[in-house]
Amino acid sequence: MREEMYSWLNGPGAVFREPLPGSTNYLNAYDRDGQLIRMKNGRQARATKYDKGNGDAVSEESESLKKDSSHGPSPSIKGEMADDFIPFPQNRQFRSQPVLSEELKDEIWRRVVDLKRSVRTVSMDLNVEMSRVGAVVRLKAVEKQWVEQGKRLATPYASAILNMLPQTPFISGPYQPIHESINDLPVHRATETQTFYPVAESRQFTRRDAGRVFKRGLLPAEDRIPHPQLVELERLKLEGVPRVDGVIRQKMVEEEKEKEAFKEKMRQREERMVKKVLPGGDKGRYEFRFRNINVEQAGKTGRGRQGVGARYGLPAQDRKRGQIKIPTKVE
Repeated sequence: MREEMYSWLNGPGAVFREPLPGSTNYLNAYDRDGQLIRMKNGRQARATKYDKGNGDAVSEESESLKKDSSHGPSPSIKGEMADDFIPFPQNRQFRSQPVLSEELKDEIWRRVVDLKRSVRTVSMDLNVEMSRVGAVVRLKAVEKQWVEQGKRLATPYASAILNMLPQTPFISGPYQPIHESINDLPVHRATETQTFYPVAESRQFTRRDAGRVFKRGLLPAEDRIPHPQLVELERLKLEGVPRVDGVIRQKMVEEEKEKEAFKEKMRQREERMVKKVLPGGDKGRYEFRFRNINVEQAGKTGRGRQGVGARYGLPAQDRKRGQIKIPTKVE
């Protein structure tokens, strides 16, 4: 057994001493002779073409294949295939899934933290699930905090692990490679049971009605998916609207929704800060509302808009005696 192991290490396994850069270098990517299968197949295909016209070209091609296999990677090697992502030759059903590259992680951090874009927008632009975008931002924050504290990072170890896994790169352009599905709909527990609901034939029964049947308040699938705006983009595409115009329109709608959500959040926050007192109990006809006041908000003149009351506020002049309410000129 030991002799066989050393025989493999000194023979086909010798190629793993200097791994091919930019490749996962799994066992399934090499044959029993230690040759890269995708490079070997490509050379054999070209050799078959040359064989039809010149027999010497076949021998030259085979010699170059041996040289490439012995001297390391060649720049003409094509990208990895699906079979190259199988780390265990005896388990061909398992394929290694790609991970985010460091460049893509830095771009996620830049868009969320520096550019102040929403997690939903970054997820849609970079084809990364929203939960993963949030995780990247949190881990990047911890990493930068450690750097500020002077802690050492395991950068060589992380780099070595990343080199052994397929990665999704960041491409600056309109077409970013898809890392994963970002619009998967989780199965709601209320929809796991089988339900029979009689409906008249003349009635239009939609997905929204089906959601109400399963559970009151359950939204349809197009509203519960993480990115419902993609459905609207597809509709615009079917209507003949260019993709660029559709994306711009969706971003404007998304920004408007974010502004409305922020205003609603601030309104709820102000409501929580107000202390309400009902003199007559829950059935009282009136109530007193108390909130904390900062007199500095009235400004230097005492008439600031943030001031409270007639003394500090800016009362209207429309009912004051002596004010001219009739227009004196037309512009």
